[in-house]
Amino acid sequence: MNPQTLLDHTDQGRLWPAPLTAQAGFDMETAYAQALAVRQLRIARGEQARGFKVGFTNRTIWPRYNVYAPIWGTVWDTTLTLCDGDGTLSLGRTCQPRLEPEVAFGLKTTPVADPTLDDLFNAIDWVAPAFEIVQSHLPDWKFLPADTVADGALHARLLIGRRVPVRDLASDSGALDALLANASVTLSRNGDALEQGQGRNVLDSPLRALLHFAQTLRACPGAPDLREGDVVTTGTWTDAWAVLPGERWSADFSDPLPSLTVTFDV
Repeated sequence: MNPQTLLDHTDQGRLWPAPLTAQAGFDMETAYAQALAVRQLRIARGEQARGFKVGFTNRTIWPRYNVYAPIWGTVWDTTLTLCDGDGTLSLGRTCQPRLEPEVAFGLKTTPVADPTLDDLFNAIDWVAPAFEIVQSHLPDWKFLPADTVADGALHARLLIGRRVPVRDLASDSGALDALLANASVTLSRNGDALEQGQGRNVLDSPLRALLHFAQTLRACPGAPDLREGDVVTTGTWTDAWAVLPGERWSADFSDPLPSLTVTFDV
């Protein structure tokens, strides 16, 4: 499979015929090169990059997926939806979709080189609850890490809820780090609570997940840098749950974070 066939499978919601890691030498470096080539194809056809998703930051679920380090991929204008707290998403042409409750950041500026938590805090514009819809183009979500990178970091859709100015939540990076680490979320489907997660599950806090991502992105050959206006969603606080059209899901975050609800259609 080449970048164009990878994009075709994403567009059509079709399973891959085989893992890319079945090819000799298909490692993480090769996978990111493939993902960046797909990114260029999407830009060439008119899609606009709106930021990034960071995946596999939740250490509590690493053994379930046999992935033991974070990955990242691109969020697009065609995959990003904003709402005030109650949104609708289509599952059309997604492949084995699952839902993840997360916290996302909006950037007001590019972070400085080798940033600290203080530097990141100063680069953040807002914080918001998010639902990422992830997908896998390999049957039964069975893959190796390099497969997930080439598979767009499993990104399908991103719903961003009410955006709160960062300084309305915390006065400095230490306060924001602690607030997000100690926050919790209850995930519900059609009114029934299914799982509770913690902000600290995500590399100890979403702010620290953002720091890890900023460092990783800049170490990747050919990768774009973070820029003003980018959205970065930092990874699920719970396991990823399979979703179907007609379902209504809610993520009730602890105060002062807003809650978020989504209804799925075809």
